[in-house]
Parts: sequence; structure tokens; C-alpha cells
Amino acid sequence: MDMHHIMLSHQQQGTNATPETIAPSINSWSAEYLDNMRRMWKENPQSVTKDWQDFFKGFELGRSLELVDSDSDTVRANQASVDSLMYQYRSAGHYIADIDPLGRAPKNRQPFALSNFNLQESQMDVLFDPGHLAVPNPSTLAVIIKKLNDTYCRHIGVEYSHIEDREQRRWLQSNMEPNSNSTEFDASTKKRILHKLIEASSLEQFCATRYIGKKRFSLEGSESLIPMIQELINAVSLHDAEVVTIGMAHRGRINVLVNILDKTYDQLFTEFEESWTEDYLEGGGDVKFHLGYSADIMTAAGKPLHVTLASNPSHLEYGHSVVLGKARARQRIQHDDQRKLCVPLLVHGDASFPGQGIVAEMFNFAHLDGYTVGGTIHFIVNNQIGFTTNPHDSYSGRYCTDIAKMAGAPIIHVNGDDPEACVHAVQMAVEYRQTFGNDVVIDMWSYRKHGHNEADEPSYTQPAMYEIIRKQKPVSDLYAEQLITQSIISETERTRMIDEIRNVLDESQQRVKENPVEPTIPPYSTTSVWKHLKGDATKRVIDTTVSKEKLATIAAALGKTPDDFTPHRKLQKLLTMRGEAIASDAPLDWGMGELLAYGSLLLEGSPVRLTGQDVERGTFSHRHIVSFDTITGLPFTALNTINETQATMCVHNSPLTESACLGFEYGYSLGDPQMLVVWEAQFGDFVNGAQVIIDQFIASAEVKWNRASGLVLLLPHGYEGQGPEHSSARLERFLSLCSNNNMTVMNPTAPSQIFHALRRQIKWDFRKPLVVMTPKSLLRHTKAVSTVSELTDGGFKSVIDDTSVNPTTARRVIFCSGKVYYDLLEYRDVISEEKRTSIALVRIEELYPFPAAEISAILKRYNDTEYMYVQEEPENMGAWHYIDATFRDTLDISLSRVTRRPCSSPAVASNKMHNIEQHRILIEALGLPSEQS
Repeated sequence: MDMHHIMLSHQQQGTNATPETIAPSINSWSAEYLDNMRRMWKENPQSVTKDWQDFFKGFELGRSLELVDSDSDTVRANQASVDSLMYQYRSAGHYIADIDPLGRAPKNRQPFALSNFNLQESQMDVLFDPGHLAVPNPSTLAVIIKKLNDTYCRHIGVEYSHIEDREQRRWLQSNMEPNSNSTEFDASTKKRILHKLIEASSLEQFCATRYIGKKRFSLEGSESLIPMIQELINAVSLHDAEVVTIGMAHRGRINVLVNILDKTYDQLFTEFEESWTEDYLEGGGDVKFHLGYSADIMTAAGKPLHVTLASNPSHLEYGHSVVLGKARARQRIQHDDQRKLCVPLLVHGDASFPGQGIVAEMFNFAHLDGYTVGGTIHFIVNNQIGFTTNPHDSYSGRYCTDIAKMAGAPIIHVNGDDPEACVHAVQMAVEYRQTFGNDVVIDMWSYRKHGHNEADEPSYTQPAMYEIIRKQKPVSDLYAEQLITQSIISETERTRMIDEIRNVLDESQQRVKENPVEPTIPPYSTTSVWKHLKGDATKRVIDTTVSKEKLATIAAALGKTPDDFTPHRKLQKLLTMRGEAIASDAPLDWGMGELLAYGSLLLEGSPVRLTGQDVERGTFSHRHIVSFDTITGLPFTALNTINETQATMCVHNSPLTESACLGFEYGYSLGDPQMLVVWEAQFGDFVNGAQVIIDQFIASAEVKWNRASGLVLLLPHGYEGQGPEHSSARLERFLSLCSNNNMTVMNPTAPSQIFHALRRQIKWDFRKPLVVMTPKSLLRHTKAVSTVSELTDGGFKSVIDDTSVNPTTARRVIFCSGKVYYDLLEYRDVISEEKRTSIALVRIEELYPFPAAEISAILKRYNDTEYMYVQEEPENMGAWHYIDATFRDTLDISLSRVTRRPCSSPAVASNKMHNIEQHRILIEALGLPSEQS
């Protein structure tokens, strides 16, 4: 249709927009008329007819092409400049975002100056192609820049250009740009956010006035964390999640316990009053800002959700690895292959996040088959200070979050004084996690109203910062005023909310002064996976035998590979031997004893998880629990082919680290106590890379937090001349941690022992961690073997007496543990019969709990004898000091000793010197002349 007909049609329709007079033009078009019509179309396209709409769409496109003259280099250059400008905002807009509630963060707008892109202010009204930006195409430069500013430079700044996956980047753009990175919440949601803010601030203010100076690690200045967690719970429930597992440090934990997990005020104030002493008897319990909690709640979406907050020590970030392991276990129990039903949330501090190396270890888990949890949502409470340390002394990068880029996680920086922006960020993070199964970080910038704790004075070290903080309004006040301005609530409603909460707080405190309540929940609820594990941990004898028929079935599976599988030629001999071992009553080595234990548990319905560095083959090439096809390289796990009804054998080589890996496995053992969870160190010497996990969790969690674990640690230990880094698992350190029947520590000497010990872990109706000093040279020692009958009969032996010596002829009883027994045996076997029959070698297989009854019974068999303890380790290491004190205190027996000389290092570097030292120990223990070997 030509212009004349368009104008005529418009006039005939009698539109009110038709100008009263139409000035003529040389081609019968009216410029004034066209300008008026175009203005109306720009304001509201529906105000003109479809013909006019089509005309102006074409006109705008033509104008943009005409203005930029698609054939000209200038046009292409200008468009390229605009494209670069858009990329600058998308990739770096976060640098100038208004994310600091204190207004101290530097903002350098120079990189966004038009001149950097060969653009000018005079071009603000020029039309350009905005690409995928959610504005009309074409749009003026002014419209494009406004959209980019609104999306990336207000109270939310987002880093996502580092993400390699284009689909994820585009998804983030499409979820931020159309809505300018904000959500218009309805009135009920706004009221819910405000109520959580008032609950959070009221609790902090109440504790500050009623419990002056008592540590609580206040959340004041960062209260938006509470509605953030609340709305995360709501959001994941809309995605049909069933569980949220939370890990966090002490800052704000009390607030989360009460205002998220519904721990009662009565429970909290009982802890403040310290009027419930039962939990603290015999050194038990923990401070209130370390304790965990679990609750089944109904979300605002009307869906049930189980929320658990893990207990946590003051060792920042370490507990988060535990939470990830627990989440992974929960996902397996739920058959959650997509990993969407259990969502882990980790709350970090801005100083610990870049400062603690375990954070990088955990991000490395993100996409590993053995450790992924389908994405972790990270909140950082960024109060811009670490105790007294400023950010420029805490991390080298621009942000504390830079480490998260290694996992390709989007990083959302948000102003903590804008609760709606915080909640918007949470909803986007949940949607992203559930869509892509990747980690996502929300960096909430806030401040810490007080010092590190309530007795601390922060202005000594940050005077300028705290001058600003003193003038800050609480976020609950800021948001309440915003909602009053919007007529969402009235001042009266706000006052009523505050008064109601404070009255409840006051009534609760008065109540517990008279009637304290148990402040923690029972460890094993009726709905817990732990509900059947309440047994008496002192009743340790249990049947762990397995029939020969069942063992033969397992062995046969171990000896087979698929028809199209080509094993390594050297491995085929081992597989054949394993397949025939039970049927032929062959001696069983350590590797076979371990594999038969796993296989028997699998047949009984108990799954097994084995992880650690190189566990699939085994550091010493002894296990070969996973075989690899020499042609395709594909793995094969024979233990998963025993029969069709068995449980699953999960085997994963771990990344080259100890701390986060051991924390993960400990958490897994908490999440699934019916699964045998085993972690093996490459060498026992390296276990101290996870010392925090051992000290703060494995050894003490039960007495502190009433949480048990059945985790197994396999720690290769023994002196074979390999130097100070490959000899000792620091047995002495584990024994020094033993008390309150908190764990089992053993140094076994036979394959049957590890067989029964591993089975016992699951057969017991209680759970205790098991620490095993495992052998190295004994893996192939011809005497360190067991018979099939030792698996089908008997059980684990805490102490093994020397049945080869007549007690009446014994003049020296040597107690020992581990590999040194075989060294002593070898030396004893070559001396005279008279001397040989006078020395009994008694093995203490289980060091803790100390087998007092068993040893006492053995001692009664020997009269008029000398008692000695022999170890390979230096005198100040190994089990000696523990054994010496325990024999004296428990059995009233004094022992002589033979050890290496005291040393600050576990072993010498020289193999020659090692042999000299080992020889000295053996001949001294056996009472041989120094020249006799």
C-alpha cells in the first residue's frame, strides 16, 4: 500500500490522532503528519492502525540502515563499537555496580566512557542493532546503555563472562536483561521478607541487651541473609527438592537456627542461661554458635522440606566439605541421579572464602564423578572485614570470590541493604543450579555492626569504616520505610510486628529461667536413617563370619571379566588366582581379604564406597578392584557383578588432596550409616593434611554434637627404609585423641583381621570411626596370609597370643603391634630352640578401645616372665607412651621397651641406616648379642 492510501485509510477511519491541517509536500506527504504519527506509534504502537505499524517498523529499520549505511565502513565500525560497549557492560558492569551499602567500594567509570569505543554523546539518539539485548531492534544508543546500566550496574553486579559454556551465558543474559535484573514482588512476598528481617534484627537486639557481652557472633549489618535463606528454601521446593543441607560458620548461626530451622527461643535461651548441664558433662557439648539442627518445615509454597544445618567448629570452611559429602549420600539414598532433590547451601565469610585452601579443594569437586552434588549454592556474607583484617590484606584479587571462577560458577554480587535484590539473586541462583547442575555464588555485600565478637572494639583498627557504620540504618528499618512508602504496610503494622516478636522473646526468656529445656534435638529421630543405630557401643563382639559357599561366589566374580574385555596380561594371573582362591583353599593375602569383606557386605545388601588417591589399583598395586581394558581403556568393577540383587560397590580415585576429601567422606558416613564408607591415604604419612577433619570431626563430633560416624580410614604404615615421608601414619596422634570410646584404632597383622574388622563396622548396631594402620610390605609377605577357615569361623581378635610357645617355658613376653611382629618372628625363627621357646610374641591388634580383658587373660598364662613392648617407631612416637600408661593404669603392669631413639622426624632417609636401626631393635628385643643377626 502506498503512502497516499495509508493516509487516506487513516483519515477515513476517523482517528482522533489525525492532524487538523495537513501541509503539502513535494511528494504529497505531510512531514508534520508523519512526525505526529511516528511519535504516537513510538509511545504506543496500538494507537495507530496496523498499516501504520508495519510502515513505521519498516521505516525504523530503513532509517537505521540509512543512518549507518550498511555498505559503509563507518556504519560497521560504529556497530562494532556498540557491540564492544555491550560486551563491556556484560563482562565488567559489576565493577561499577552499587553493591556496597557503605558506599566505600571504588567505582571507575572510565572503562565505560564512550570515547573508549570511538562513540560520542552526539550518537545517543542514533539507532543500532542491540543483538540479543532485550530492547527493540533497532534501539538508540541511549536505550541500549540504559538497559545495560539497569541490568548490570545497580544493586546487582554479575560475573559470568568467564563461563565457557555459551548456553549458560545466554541463559543468564536472558534471565537478567528482560527484567533489568530485578523482580517486582507481590505484596505478600514483600511482607514475608520484611517479617524475616524484623525477626532477625529483633533477636540480635534482644540478645545484645539481655546477654551483654556474651558471644553470639551477631548478624547485625547482614540481616538480609535470613530472607535469602528463607526464599531459597521456597524456591527449591517449587523445583520439587526435598532436602536442603546447610553449612555455615558461627556468624549469624544462632539467627539461622531460630529464624530458619525453627529452633525454639526456649532452646536458645536455655543455652544462654547455661541452665541445662547434661550435655556438658565429662567435657561434652559445644558452644551455641557451633551447634547444628534439623527440621521438617512447610515452605511458603505449601510444600514440605527437610532442612538441616550441620554442626561446625571454629575452623572456618572445613565443615563445608562435610556438608557436601552428606548431601551426596542423601542423593544416593533418594536415587537422585539428576541431583535435584537435595540442594546444598554453603554460607561463607569474605575472609575465609579466599583464605582457606579447602575452598579451592571443594570447588574442584564440582564436576568430578565421585564428588559432584549437582551444584552447590554459595552465599558469602561479605562484611568487608576479617576479624581486624582489611580486604587488601585478605586476598589478591578484586573480589573475595575470584576462586569460584575455576568451577565456571556465575558470581552474583548484591547489595545487602536491598533485600529484594538479594532475594531476586537467590531465585535466579536456584533456577540456574537446577537447570545446569553447576555451582553458583551470591556475594552479599554488607557490614558487621559490632566487632568480631560482642566484646570486641572494631574502631581500633577500622576507625573510618566504623564511623560510617555507626550512621547506618538497619536494613529492617530501610525496607520497612520502603514498604510504607509503597503503601504495602502501615507504620502501625510495622510497630505491631516488632512488638509481637519482642514479646515472644521476653516471654521465652522468663519461662526458661524457671523451666530450662533440652537445647538440642535427639541424634536419632524416628524418621532418621540412623533410627536403628542406638546400640550399646561397649558390646563389640558380633558374628562376622561368612560361609565358604558365599565366599566362593564372590571369588568367582573377582576372577571373571566380560567376554569382550581384555585385561592387562600381568593382571590376568592375579584374577585367575582370585577366582580359584576359595575353592582351592589357597592362602589369602591382604588384598583378597579386603575384597572378600566388601563382596560379602554387598551380598548382604550393604553398599560400599571406597575412595582415596589411587584406590582403584591401590598405591602398591595390590587391590585392582577396578580393571581396565587394555584396548578401550574402559573400567570394569568385578564386585558389581556378583549377582543381580546385590548392593553397589562405588569406587572413585580422589583428587590429590586429603582435607576436603576426608571431610567429604566423613559427611557421607553421616548421611548414610548403612553404607560402608572407606577412605584410604596414598601413604599414611599424608593423612595429616586432613588433621582438622580428624581433630574437629572424626575424633570429637560425637561428644560435642552427639553425631556418630562409621567412617573407615586405611592408612599405610610401617618402616621399610623409605624415609621420613613414607613410613608413619602418626599412630601416636590418633591414640592421643582416644577417649570416651570415641573410635577404634588398630594395627592388624592378618588378612582375616581386616576382613572381620570391615564387616564388623556395618554389622554393629552402633557406629564408631575405624582407623586402621594398614601394611605395605606385608601385602605380599608369605607369612602374612590367612586361611579360608579364618573367614568362615571365628572373628576379629583384639589380641593374638603366641600359640607356638609353651607358657611354662616363656621367660619374655613381647607385646607388639603391626609389621614389626613379622620382623621379630623372622629373627626368632633362626635362633636356638631354647632361646626361641622362651620368647612369646603377642600381637595387640586393636589398640583402642584397649583390650584389657583379653590381655589380662593372656597375662595369667605366663608366670615369672618379663613383659616388654617393641615398636619400630621412635620412642616419642608410635603406641609406646599410650601402651605404657594404659598397662600401668589398667593392668598394674610395668613394661620395658625397645624402640627407635627419640627423634623429631619419624624415620631416617638412608636405607642402610634404617636396616642398622631395625637390626638393633630386633636383636635387643630378643636379647641377642649385638653381633648376631
